Amino acid sequence: MRIPLPRFLHLVLAAAIAVAPIAPVAAAPRIKDISDFEGMRDNMLVGYGLVVGLNGTGDSLRNAPFTRQSLIAMLERLGVNTRDATLNTQNVAAVMVTANLPPFARQGTRIDVTVSTLGDAGSLLGGTLLVTPLLGADGEIYAVAQGSVTVGGFSAGGAAQTVTRGVPTSGRMANGAIVEREVPFEFGAITSLNLTLRNPDLTTSRRISQAINSFMRGPVSQALDASTVRLNVPLPYQQDLVGFLTDIEQLTVEPDQIARIVIDEQNGVIVMGANVRVDEVAIAQGNLTIRITETPQVSQPGPFAPPGAQTVTVPRTDIQIDDGADRKLTVLKPGVTLQDLVDGLNALGVGPRDMISILQTIKAAGALQADIVVM
Repeated sequence: MRIPLPRFLHLVLAAAIAVAPIAPVAAAPRIKDISDFEGMRDNMLVGYGLVVGLNGTGDSLRNAPFTRQSLIAMLERLGVNTRDATLNTQNVAAVMVTANLPPFARQGTRIDVTVSTLGDAGSLLGGTLLVTPLLGADGEIYAVAQGSVTVGGFSAGGAAQTVTRGVPTSGRMANGAIVEREVPFEFGAITSLNLTLRNPDLTTSRRISQAINSFMRGPVSQALDASTVRLNVPLPYQQDLVGFLTDIEQLTVEPDQIARIVIDEQNGVIVMGANVRVDEVAIAQGNLTIRITETPQVSQPGPFAPPGAQTVTVPRTDIQIDDGADRKLTVLKPGVTLQDLVDGLNALGVGPRDMISILQTIKAAGALQADIVVM
């Protein structure tokens, strides 16, 4: 059976589309993933308290006088006088309690807290935190913490060996604090607010403003600088500010990246941005390595050695020199990408530490079109 030519072309095209590989599409991040609404932030809280119930792993009262004073003051508040007594317990530890008060936290809600030792306590395993007020930067009490401390690490040992896993002197308390005071914030009376970029960039700021104006079909936002976008609430949304911000934060924007190389010289870690470009440059890398190995040998007298012959130690020294003569010279063409740069350096057998020096040298030569940030 003969198939008409137009229908045959349609069948061939459909078959080609069916077998063609589909390129993955990278999803752009949402506005809520790259920015924050100004004013909607956490507030840090801190407090000082005591953890009791430790199995001999608490503070030594002689070495931690603040623990002793806090213990005496706590007992006096409970009607127990111990000022003239000699305290020698190791079941109590002085701790600092920290927490983050989330925005719009109401009275009675619970938040997580972190407990960390101050003295020479060995572990907080099995301890219970007594009532501890948590203060804000203004000195007011915003939450109160109390409860059992959960410790992820442990420490065990004997007379000759000690094993420690994790950090037993720090623990967490899930829902360990109750909010007692709210941070005032008039959310319903807002007619304009700012979006703050987590990574300030002029191009990204402008793209966010354009995406919001395109969605709202009107000039409701303006990029003020590299980190701030002013957002004016339209009249139809002033009674539904939550719905307006929900629609805005779900918009997708492709953030721009600065051509930057971040180097952690202490740990030998290198992170390069995708926009790093290198002009044409020739690279050669080689190190002079001198390895000296001492392997002394023992020389003993033979069976018929003369009287008085003694066993002596004879030094044996092995010296190896590696001048990097097998290293090659590679040429990087102008405008190479990050992948080309990495492939070229790997072809030389360059390790991370040597790559740091090479990148800094290329930058000094003016051939690296990127900023280098050394941590």
